[in-house]
Amino acid sequence: MRVFIGSDHAGFEQKEQLKQHLEGNGHDVVDVGTTSPDVSVDYPDYAEKVARAVASGDADRGVLVCGTGIGMAIAATKVDGVRAANVTDPEFAKLAREHNDANVVAVSGRFVPLARNEAIVDTFLATAFEGGRHAGRVDKIDALS
Repeated sequence: MRVFIGSDHAGFEQKEQLKQHLEGNGHDVVDVGTTSPDVSVDYPDYAEKVARAVASGDADRGVLVCGTGIGMAIAATKVDGVRAANVTDPEFAKLAREHNDANVVAVSGRFVPLARNEAIVDTFLATAFEGGRHAGRVDKIDALS
């Protein structure tokens, strides 16, 4: 799977570790930055890069990391065709895919341990959209754009 990943300075350390984890699992990972935890950057810039790659089809899915994941999810969802979910538990990642067809996951680099974020991302990438009764709801979400 082709996965675009990005972070701000607060999520940099976990982004780097998640990138290695994903590559180790055979995913094609494209890192859009940031490149250091030492310089404060604006998270919407990186959320947009990942979201546009997902919306255009250049990426199958996106992964975003910031302090909480909240700002990244809000920013990414502003891009038409993107359904980003801020997730703190693997079960929520599963439901975000099954019920909402989320295509970008945003995680917390400050408040969620790396091992749990790895499980969240793995679950997010491995879970298919259920369709069925959920498809009409996702269509309604997309119509809000």
